[in-house]
Parts: sequence; C-alpha cells; structure tokens
Amino acid sequence: MAVTISPDVLRLMKQAQAGETSDSAREMLKTQIENVLMAQKQRKPVCQSPGFPTAYIRYGGCVNISELVAVLKEEIVSATGDGFLRPSMVHPLTRKNSGDNSGIGVPNIELEHDAAIDFLEIIISFKGCGAELGNAVRIFTPAQIGENAAGIKEFVIDTVIKAGGKPCPPFAIGIGIGGQMDVAAKLSRRAVSIRKWDDRNPDPMLAALEEELLAKINQLGIGPGGIGGKTTALAVKIGMSHTHTAICPVAVNFYCWVARRAGMRIYPDGETQYPFDEEVGP
Repeated sequence: MAVTISPDVLRLMKQAQAGETSDSAREMLKTQIENVLMAQKQRKPVCQSPGFPTAYIRYGGCVNISELVAVLKEEIVSATGDGFLRPSMVHPLTRKNSGDNSGIGVPNIELEHDAAIDFLEIIISFKGCGAELGNAVRIFTPAQIGENAAGIKEFVIDTVIKAGGKPCPPFAIGIGIGGQMDVAAKLSRRAVSIRKWDDRNPDPMLAALEEELLAKINQLGIGPGGIGGKTTALAVKIGMSHTHTAICPVAVNFYCWVARRAGMRIYPDGETQYPFDEEVGP
C-alpha cells in the first residue's frame, strides 16, 4: 500500500482532472496522478513521508487479536527495513528516532468488537503528517452552533482557509461532531480513513452537510497544490456521536491526496475480501 493510493481516491483525482477549468490546476493533478502510476510501476513509495499508521480492527465472536496486534507492529518495522517506509517515528520530546518506525503507540490501534459480525476486518491507514498542521478542534456551546449549524460550517471553512495549501490539496477532510474533545478527534480521523471518499453518508442530514461543505470548500480557489483552481477538496466525511447538553465538540482533520489505505475481511471459512482493492479505469 505504500506504493499506491486508495482506488476510490485515484478515481476522484482523475475525475477532478477532467473537470478542472484551470490549466495550471489540471497540470498539477496530471503530475500527481503520474506520480502514483510511476510509484506503482517501480514499486517505490508514492510519497517520501510514510505518514502515521493507524489500524482499525473490527471483530466478532471470540477472535483473539493479541497476536494480530504484535504482527502489525512487526510488519511496520519490516516494511521500513525493506525501504517502503522512511523511518520517521520519534520520541515526542527528545525527538530521538527509533530508526525503524517502532515506538510507543505505533501503530495506533483502534479496536471495535461487534457481536453481530462473524468476520475479522482490518483497515490500515497511513495518513500524512504534514496535513496534520492544519487540523483544528473547537468546543462549541449550543448557542455557538447556530441555526442550521451555521457556526460549525463557518469554523470548518475558516479552518480550510487558514490551512491553505499546507495539507497538500486536493485533500479530504474528516469532521468529528459530538462526544468530548477526544471523541470528536477520533471520529474525524476514522471518518476520513475507513470510508471510501466517493461513498454517501447513510444519515441524510450528514450527507447533505458533507455535500454543502465540499461545494463551499471548492469555491475557495485554493486548488491542487495550493496553486489555484476549483479542486481543493475531493471529499468531506463526517462522523457523529451524541454529546452533553452543554457542549458540541467539533474536530477537523485533513487527509492529503496521498491516501495510502488498505483493508481486508477474513471469514471463519477462510474467505478473504479486500474492500479497497478495485480496478480504476483510465
């Protein structure tokens, strides 16, 4: 997965290139797409930055995942040794580099037990860290939310304007709404990491909000690479949780166009499915 990007994202990139009206933006998108194709062909990392790995594990029944977590940690180190990942994980204070992307909390593991399913699902996402510099969290009071969530919309748009071209557009943004601060932040990362960027939110209210925000963001003129154009964002994905009557936390999380994501589902009979593997047309 380090040598390519998620097929749904590549498809959106190609659609954006076909629809761009700015010559420079269209050329930038062409270059970004060619970068992906060259990385695939040469089996080289699609971006010099490996991003930060998060594994989303959903399981049912009596699955023992302790060994799986250990294997994921070992595979990160192995991929680094094989040259697919640059060693970038450091101690947060001393900045000492482990040299192999090992360390406390690496990879980040998000576990979800669902008794209704009979399979093990693993989705791994390497989200670029330069894009993190534009992220923002705000705790709203009910009055600040405003009519038709006007306050939240303004916060999201203002966050995108302040970020400008730093998150490597065209990006997607994940928005977490609800819970407390930590919950909103996790929701924002999860929404943009495990959902396909061209899907539709099953909640009609959130689907409409995603579409409205995407349209407004693409009217800002930031464009791919920050050079101008109408393709600033490829997608807006929202995750929601109920919250306390006194607050409404909102987190905005940027995910650059280098969307390195992969997943699999393993069933009791040995059948394996790969939800992110699909062919992308020319």
